[in-house]
Amino acid sequence: MFLLLILPLAFLKGQSSNMIRVVKVPVSTGQYNEMNAILVQDGIAFCSDRRTSGVVNNRTFNGDRVYSIFFAEREDTMKWGRTNIFSRDLLSIFNQGPFCFTPDRRHIYYTSEVERGNSAFKRDFKNRRGIFITDKVADGWSEPRAFEYNDPLWNLGHPYISNDGKYLFFSSDIPVGYGDSDIYMCRWENDSWTEPEKLGPEVNSQYSELYPYFSPAGELYFASDRGGGYGGLDIYYSRIKSEGWTKPVLMPEPINSEADDFSLYKEQDGESGFFTSNRGRTDDIYMFISEIIRKSECNELVYEQFCYEFKEVNSMKFDSMPFEFEWDFDDGTKLKTNIAKAEHCFKEPGMYVVKLNVTDMITGEINHNETSYLLQIERTEQAFITLPDSTYVGDTIKLDASMSYLPGWDIAEYYWNFDDGTADKGIEIKKTYLLKGAYDVQLIVSSKPDPEGNIKETCVTRTIVVEER
Repeated sequence: MFLLLILPLAFLKGQSSNMIRVVKVPVSTGQYNEMNAILVQDGIAFCSDRRTSGVVNNRTFNGDRVYSIFFAEREDTMKWGRTNIFSRDLLSIFNQGPFCFTPDRRHIYYTSEVERGNSAFKRDFKNRRGIFITDKVADGWSEPRAFEYNDPLWNLGHPYISNDGKYLFFSSDIPVGYGDSDIYMCRWENDSWTEPEKLGPEVNSQYSELYPYFSPAGELYFASDRGGGYGGLDIYYSRIKSEGWTKPVLMPEPINSEADDFSLYKEQDGESGFFTSNRGRTDDIYMFISEIIRKSECNELVYEQFCYEFKEVNSMKFDSMPFEFEWDFDDGTKLKTNIAKAEHCFKEPGMYVVKLNVTDMITGEINHNETSYLLQIERTEQAFITLPDSTYVGDTIKLDASMSYLPGWDIAEYYWNFDDGTADKGIEIKKTYLLKGAYDVQLIVSSKPDPEGNIKETCVTRTIVVEER
């Protein structure tokens, strides 16, 4: 696998998901290496070390093939057209990639060798990698210019610019970091990039952090070989917060595997995207598609309290004399009052006959059933979520749908969307949140088909707040 940075070769583990489908993108050859897929208009651009022509097969002195940028047109969701060189203006005897575009697609930032002079062609010369920039011009792409923070002593690479153009992330083995390589960030201020600042120990470790990608949702995805994952390089993500970054979460299978998995990129919907893995014979590009269901609208959960006020309709006739009122609520409870009204909450729905006995406190005479009410309490027809209002990161909670009241339904499935990119099925399930935040949990209940093939479905939502200890 081509790892850009030439380096001496406590996180939270994500929950496995069988609701993510992974397929190998046909632009992968199985013979050469492909990686770093990025959506562009009408297709994807990516890096590959395949031949750029039938007669040219560029290789370094170490025998490694040189990476160039290619393009494949997208014909439909899973079908791609023929692969071609992205632009012959960019072809070089040096590597081009990994890479990224600026949001306006007018500039490409890519990784290549720092030294371009005669020294670069000496067999014993150890060339470093840096970031280069090429600009869109009228007839193609300009000659590359070096990123101002390249250093001939250290490697910089794997650039990615945020969708708003405010942040540039990259990886480097500058020795002021935490480990073999770390992720750094520059800010776009006054028409230039600020000096690199390394991300804190929440993201970086004593091992290698590579291939940063910053999503529009504020999630930083990166690859690391810090161990404790599935094997080799694994993909993690961390969310930006006011005081830094959250503890990284390990992406679940099937995105991560026992092989090297890296270079993740999401489409705008956030539910699909691309990543690279050598789970086959070579580095190949895979597409992931989330099959997690989330409704755009759900009913708010109705919290039922079966509480009522009862009053003797002829209470004025008891005003001039002392009386005691005994209410029998027909649910095993009674209440004595000195006024002709009472409040009571029933524990569950049902049919109740509420009776009032009145005692004359002077004569001791008891008027049984002075008043009676026939009360029928019915539940709200809805799916119902039972879960705590709050929990802590890393704690396991129970979510229960057994209090759902859907009369006449032959229920086929209880489907849970946890609002954190994971889902589950079952009437009672367990869940562990890995990041702080407020999550709108959805419960989607569907019925079995009736004789005409019709399926009923309802959805309800409830919020849970997840705090850090």
